[in-house]
Amino acid sequence: MRTRLLPLLIVLMAGVLLALGIPLGVITAGVEQQRVVVDRIDDAARFASLAQFVTAGPASDTATESPDEDERRATLSAELARYHDLYGIRAGVYYRDHTPMARAPQSLPVPRQGEGAQAFKEALAGRRSHDPHQIWPWDAGGRIPVASPVIRDGDVVAVVVTDSPTGQLRSRILHSWLLIAAGECAAMLVAVAAAFRLTGWVLRPVRVLDAASHDIATGRLKSRVAATAGPPELRRLARSFNEMADNVEEVLEQQRAFVADASHQLRNPLAALLLRIELLALELPDGNEEIASVRTEGKRLARVLDDLLDLALAEHAAVDLQLTDVAALAAERVDSWCPLADGKGVRLTYEGQSAVTGWADPVALSSALDAVVDNALKFTPSGEPVTVDVVPDGESVRIIVADRGPGLTDDELARVGDRFWRSGRHQNVSGSGLGLSITRALLAAGGATIGYAPHPPHGLRVTVTVPRTAP
Repeated sequence: MRTRLLPLLIVLMAGVLLALGIPLGVITAGVEQQRVVVDRIDDAARFASLAQFVTAGPASDTATESPDEDERRATLSAELARYHDLYGIRAGVYYRDHTPMARAPQSLPVPRQGEGAQAFKEALAGRRSHDPHQIWPWDAGGRIPVASPVIRDGDVVAVVVTDSPTGQLRSRILHSWLLIAAGECAAMLVAVAAAFRLTGWVLRPVRVLDAASHDIATGRLKSRVAATAGPPELRRLARSFNEMADNVEEVLEQQRAFVADASHQLRNPLAALLLRIELLALELPDGNEEIASVRTEGKRLARVLDDLLDLALAEHAAVDLQLTDVAALAAERVDSWCPLADGKGVRLTYEGQSAVTGWADPVALSSALDAVVDNALKFTPSGEPVTVDVVPDGESVRIIVADRGPGLTDDELARVGDRFWRSGRHQNVSGSGLGLSITRALLAAGGATIGYAPHPPHGLRVTVTVPRTAP
């Protein structure tokens, strides 16, 4: 779940940071440029104040200029030249007829097109030029023209024009953007760390609930959830889950107690009934079919009661998990069942490894293997083999019991192991239909599992999986 939730949170946070960072970058660029424009306006105003005291005639008309005016023109030219040398900004003062009063460098022309020409026209009209277009770090050839009118006796007699390069401006904008990007990266890292903590805080109770649900589904009914972490809704869910688990455990305990008590209480009356049937049989002729049928059904009922009691005990008994040599245990059970297999003409063999360990209750695992091998011998015809194999498989050990009996269909495989279920094709074989249910209960208590699959070309393969890691 974290792999789905975390990317969504990261994408949302990245979108928020971009939504904040992009406008901030645009505003920063505008502020940096406005600062430059204000400086140029101040510079142009200072040059305009010097140009007011220069004659209103063209610079070429020097015959009528007084020595003071000529000195002022020289001072203005010197200021413009020093300004250009110091800052690299071209500047000039032009009369209304576009003839220069003073300029630096001397080759600086009057702007004839673009923003410079528009600024010159606005200054001739007595207005300060409008703000130039925004300069971006990638505008290598961009410049900032600023024009300011020179007013004398209420009339515009000349125009001051500055033409600024943008290298330093673009560098400052780029530096500001890098700082913003670094801040956003740091904020993103903090947000990702916070998202990890948040998702962990939210999902940890979910994972605990999932693990507890799996434990209960596999028979470990004592599993509970500590309702002390996570959001209030999940803590409330954990408490409800614990209440549900308590109720389920109580109901199952009542069911087990009922089955155990009922089977135990019925055994004595059934034993007395069978004894009376035997006494009655002494009064009847030998070979009476009704008495034989009653004996058979009575013995079958006794087996069912015994199996019900075993099932109740298997579901209720505490397990004693320990590191067990599964291979040696399986080989021992095969040796124990070989006399019965030989009597039926079935070849029962062990083909597994000599030593493979796993965590199991030896008594419960032995009982489960007995039930599986007994079931295989029941349905395997004479002359056919039954093999028991022990195979290590990573974190588990597989005990595979394969027979060459009639096998089961896919629908029957889905039901095998259910209580009292028996295939309709095998009703003539003795049994109560509880053996594999008892096996599953014995294995589940120790964390083991049992599975069923076809054994081509015919037969059944039963796989008991035992964990190799300590619980």
